[in-house]
Formats: sequence, structure tokens, C-alpha cells
Amino acid sequence: MIGGGGLLQQLAKRLLESVLVGEIIDHLGCGRRDVAGRNGGNSRNGKCSRTVLADVGSVEMTVSRDRDGSFELKIVKER
Repeated sequence: MIGGGGLLQQLAKRLLESVLVGEIIDHLGCGRRDVAGRNGGNSRNGKCSRTVLADVGSVEMTVSRDRDGSFELKIVKER
């Protein structure tokens, strides 16, 4: 339950990823498949993986990128 790949680690991963989805939507002003985001300057540009050190251990999560490279994580600071 607590060890590598345990329940708490999986819950932390899901929680962090859902918060990051909200952050990218707020940053871009449109959802993932929203028509308003097409051909309109900055938009999603794939994903990358990040490892976060949390109380439950290291958590590997997927983070969306934007074309401008201006999206910065707010809830999870780098380094």
C-alpha cells in the first residue's frame, strides 16, 4: 500500500495529473479537444514525463506541453 507502486503513490499520481490538466486548461483558455484552441496561436504540443519526490516516494507523472513553451507548473515547482 505504501511501497513503490502502492495505492498512495497511484493516488498521488492521479491527483497531481488532474491538477496539471486544470493548469494547462487555465493557461491556454480551452480544453483538450475544444475547437477554440485550433489554429489559434499557442496550443497543446504533446506530453513529457516528470518525476516528483513526494511524501509517498517518487511519483512519475505526465505533463502537457504548449507550443510557446510558456507553460510553467504552478503546483509542482521545478527543482
